[in-house]
Amino acid sequence: MKVLVPIKRVADPANANKVKVAGSEVSHDGLEWVMNPFDEWSLEAALRLTEDASAKTRTGEIVVVSIGPKAAVDTLREAMGKGAERGVLVDGEDTALDSNVVAQILAKVVEKEQPDLVLMGKQSADGDSNIAGTKLAELLGWPVINYASHIETSDDGKTLTIKRELDVGVQTLKVQGPAVITCSDRILKPGTIKNGVTPADFEYPDLGDLNSRLSNLKNIMAARKKPLDELGLGDLGVEPVRVDEYVGFELPAGRSGQAQFLESVDELVQKLQSEAKVL
Repeated sequence: MKVLVPIKRVADPANANKVKVAGSEVSHDGLEWVMNPFDEWSLEAALRLTEDASAKTRTGEIVVVSIGPKAAVDTLREAMGKGAERGVLVDGEDTALDSNVVAQILAKVVEKEQPDLVLMGKQSADGDSNIAGTKLAELLGWPVINYASHIETSDDGKTLTIKRELDVGVQTLKVQGPAVITCSDRILKPGTIKNGVTPADFEYPDLGDLNSRLSNLKNIMAARKKPLDELGLGDLGVEPVRVDEYVGFELPAGRSGQAQFLESVDELVQKLQSEAKVL
């Protein structure tokens, strides 16, 4: 099985309080760049789908792709240090990207790589739009399943049985690949991936607060020698069209630190309507 995993580098969400807003621009100056946590979920799912975990051997191929500046190579190398076989960097600037552009570029990469499956994080930690995966599937004409929490494959990976969590319960779907899947954090739990190669009774360790497995020094060094292609938009034959435009950003108002106690629910509702104007 060949799996394509889009990876985005984002400003470290742990330092979101240091983000600066100026008109229609958000400045990440002075912040560290990290792999989008949501994409780490999909990378871990892809690793489990393409290995025999009990024998600690690789049985498939993972290609990680990122759209960004030259510095995004570091994020791709990190993904390859965790186990991905190859990387693709498509030249692009964050200010020129939206979900539509990302989907158009990824569609061309899929056309070039011909993967059996695209596994994506359900959203990015900076944009939070949760649209790119669905738009990509529409462009490809592939089925899409969002918020996947369990994946089981059969027929050498051609048939996928997927569970996704809804507000009313868990939905189970069966699709024929190729397909686009976006993952929820539940995909990291033990026993959520069954690939027909790793013994069915094998359970991965609970990763706790981690979004994917750690890489040892040997794998980090090996990642430097793994193939990594750098492409421009012209190489892919795409002229992406952006449809979203940000006209301005404002930081939320600071909290006053004061509290007011009310006598009744009716009084609370009245103040929410007339003063806070949130109802």
